[in-house]
Amino acid sequence: MDGMSGVALVVGGASGIGRACVDALENVGWEAVVADLKPDRDPPAGITLDVRDRDGVRGAIEQVLESHAQIGCVVYAAGVARVTRLVDIGTAEWELVTAVNLTGAFNVLTACVPHMGRGGSFTLISSVDSQFPVAGLAHYSAAKAGGEALVRGAALELGHLGIRCNAVLPGVVRTPLMASTLDRPGISEAFVAKTPLGRLGTGPDIASVVAFLASPAAGWVTGVSLAVDGGMSLKEHPALLDGAFPG
Repeated sequence: MDGMSGVALVVGGASGIGRACVDALENVGWEAVVADLKPDRDPPAGITLDVRDRDGVRGAIEQVLESHAQIGCVVYAAGVARVTRLVDIGTAEWELVTAVNLTGAFNVLTACVPHMGRGGSFTLISSVDSQFPVAGLAHYSAAKAGGEALVRGAALELGHLGIRCNAVLPGVVRTPLMASTLDRPGISEAFVAKTPLGRLGTGPDIASVVAFLASPAAGWVTGVSLAVDGGMSLKEHPALLDGAFPG
């Protein structure tokens, strides 16, 4: 693809939506590096990374730069979720969810920016839950909303460098992160019923949009939170807390 410069770094790229983003980016010509707690590639194409460790993130970026002159595209797909009533969220759970979904995005973004040139892009995988919260996901929704605010601030501050920052908001996608929830009786059917396009999402549904945002075709797109959800955000979400469904 014309206009690409540098490597594509996909954080959280070993599974789920992140893995689909790696495939989509490589399919259009990017060379991708996977950074993950358990990367599915050997170095230098795979780097072990805990996004909560700011010094570790900086070290990982240095590893990337040992074999690549520049970072052209960053996708932040690391994430973790728990379904817990607000009043029952403990300190450790709050810190885990916010650290991975929000602070980790900050750590990666700030470490990468000095090594990105004009035309570079940063894309955060957020969630429609950031704008349409679900009972039981208050901490997750708050962290995702914060990540989108971070993206907008970054778009404002980095625009003069030619670096674009956007967020993609998936609806319900069957991934390892969502498997335990979707396997509960009635949950998948309830989400499909609330989705105008009549199905759950797939990794490639999200990844194709991510690849677009990383491309020159999106060269005048920055600071955007783009829902990719089959229309689910047009309707009220199903409940997830215990008691809403049997089993």
